[in-house]
Amino acid sequence: MSEFAAEVIGTMILIIFGGGVVGGVVLKDSKAEGAGWVVITIGWGLAVTMAVYAVGNFSGAHINPAVTLGFAAVGEFEWAKVPLYITAQMIGAFIGGAIVFFNYLAHWDKTTDPGLKLAVFSTDPAVRSPFSNLVSEMVGTFVLLMGLLFIGANEFTDGLNPLIVGALIVAIGMSLGGATGYAINPARDLGPRIAHALLPIPGKGGSDWGYAWIPIVGPILGGIYGAVFYRALFIGEYTVLFWVLSVLMAVILVGAASSELKKGETKADQIEEKVV
Repeated sequence: MSEFAAEVIGTMILIIFGGGVVGGVVLKDSKAEGAGWVVITIGWGLAVTMAVYAVGNFSGAHINPAVTLGFAAVGEFEWAKVPLYITAQMIGAFIGGAIVFFNYLAHWDKTTDPGLKLAVFSTDPAVRSPFSNLVSEMVGTFVLLMGLLFIGANEFTDGLNPLIVGALIVAIGMSLGGATGYAINPARDLGPRIAHALLPIPGKGGSDWGYAWIPIVGPILGGIYGAVFYRALFIGEYTVLFWVLSVLMAVILVGAASSELKKGETKADQIEEKVV
């Protein structure tokens, strides 16, 4: 199998299981309806595990542009192959989203909430605040790349590594995913979002393109920084990219915190005015 085909198939498997578990939990009259966040995070962890088992020996199972870019940024992957991998990941994610659509054909019309239908394909924030949402996606993907690199630095019994990677995804989802639904993967969000826009889903509503940039930019920034941060702190490679991204991350974090604090002050002033 070629690396391109492996990334297509691996990302497709990721979305079939990952988008599939969301569909089972949120769509009307599914037997898994209402199963909750814990089931979703475990489903996504197993989705990654199965994808890595399927194609890890052929392409390394990046199945995520943030992983591809992060590895390339620290010399773990050839820059020349980056466009090939990302294109394959986008194709696989789109196909996976389409397969999930067909799997739940009888449930789209029964589900009246357009937001739930979109949730099967792509992420959305629990509290819509762009600066804060961007930070959440950055943090989640930062932890992902850090985790992948320190997992790779350890030796495991043959065949166990994909399970450990899946456990990392579950941990990120349970601990950090409640803010934005933890895309932590531009292809995972954008490919199925395009599928949602194109497929004839009854009563689907819009595809929320105004938010779509956050699960692209956040994971890319966080993923690259996670990789260079690991190399700096664990190996001692303090590159120019590390310092540039460190400054950028600090600016984004301070800006996001400042924005949220100002919102809090405004609400407090409004409450005080009503009381007076």
